[in-house]
Amino acid sequence: MVHISERDNQYIARLKDFIRDEYGFAANTITPAKRGWYGETWRLDSNGGSYFIKIVYPEIHKPCYERSLPVVEHMNRHGINSISKIIKTVNGSLFTHFDGATVGIFEWIDGENVQNERTKIHEYNILAKIYTVPTKGLEIPHETFGAESVALFHKQWDTLKSDPDNHTVLLNLLETNKNKADKLQDRLMFFSEQCKGDLSHRYITHGDAGGNVIMNGDCFYIVDWDEPVIAPPERDAWFCLHWDWATKAFNDALRDNGIEYVLRPERLAYYCYNSYFWYLTKELDFYLEYGDTSGELTKIIANDLDNSWIYENIEYADAHY
Repeated sequence: MVHISERDNQYIARLKDFIRDEYGFAANTITPAKRGWYGETWRLDSNGGSYFIKIVYPEIHKPCYERSLPVVEHMNRHGINSISKIIKTVNGSLFTHFDGATVGIFEWIDGENVQNERTKIHEYNILAKIYTVPTKGLEIPHETFGAESVALFHKQWDTLKSDPDNHTVLLNLLETNKNKADKLQDRLMFFSEQCKGDLSHRYITHGDAGGNVIMNGDCFYIVDWDEPVIAPPERDAWFCLHWDWATKAFNDALRDNGIEYVLRPERLAYYCYNSYFWYLTKELDFYLEYGDTSGELTKIIANDLDNSWIYENIEYADAHY
């Protein structure tokens, strides 16, 4: 989770006043909610119920967040009840601005953030149902199977190189892992070329659903729809590429929801290699915008370069594709 800074009672009081004015209800309490990565998250309890507040400060992420909220509303209107429900402002807006940040408020979903074999089955069925929702008119990115993440990675690296004295540790980490990155880049380019010729079977995809499943008894929800993309199902399925049972379960969910499609190995591999750079560039975005005086973000980047959770899938893709 990215924290901009510690918040004092004065900040919370200002936030309460702002919500009363913008949303028309008074907060009894506002307490931190440990959910999400890109923004500050809070739980608000009022006489009328409980709510989830997400406040996004990073300039790099605000457009994505704002673009995502109409998609959530679109899915709500089409009967998808296993996702967050947006609370609109008194003026009917899906989001507003506070303290230079973008603010969205949602109905609070009780439960725990859990990821296991059981939640995967429910996750896949929720996603497959979402794939039946029409995409016409949604102003979000469409998958092209390009290599923009690699281009951004090299641009960020060049930015760091332009001021080496202030980025010594991170530059050393990147240089140490250069051969690994070069190999992964070559593999990404190979699968990018394989996939570019066919842009069929694209739906509303989450991109990180597995880590955002809330389980409450027998009810399951997929939250944190910050970066939806009109893309093939492999964007959601590649995370469990190395588990044969998961691929079968995903295909079963597609079939059971009337989606005539079977996961394609070249697309799974594309997302596997692309995601290495996608996650790395997100971390570098925050590093370049906010710095890293505590060294915590550099540690996260170091761990991802050396021992990323993605490597199990990369090893599978290297061996099978």
